[in-house]
Amino acid sequence: QVQLAESGGGSVQTGGSLRLSCVASGDTYRADCMAWFRQSPGRPREGVALFDTDTASTYYNDRVKGRFTISQDSGKNTLFLQMNSLKPGDTAVYYCAAAQGQPCRGRWSAGRYDYWGQGTQVTVSS
Repeated sequence: QVQLAESGGGSVQTGGSLRLSCVASGDTYRADCMAWFRQSPGRPREGVALFDTDTASTYYNDRVKGRFTISQDSGKNTLFLQMNSLKPGDTAVYYCAAAQGQPCRGRWSAGRYDYWGQGTQVTVSS
């Protein structure tokens, strides 16, 4: 099992920045692909950014490309999401997720992830 715990959410104004963190514990070797998802009321859970823990390759949803950066610390137990130039449309609960197996590329469906954190709220006001 992999346990995931997010932090770093909050409220900012349009154009502001936030940095989310996700600490992984347990059988972290199972986490071949890690990701950030988000969900706002009445909408499906949406993949935001993916991180291949084997190659350090990163992939982004077009809606956040150029504004968000996903990364992992050298100890490989913390995943980050640096969010810049935030917009009201970015308002959502953000979730950290982990999946066993490859490939990571193209793994945008929430149903393909095995482990989830509890989520952290991000609110962007205009």
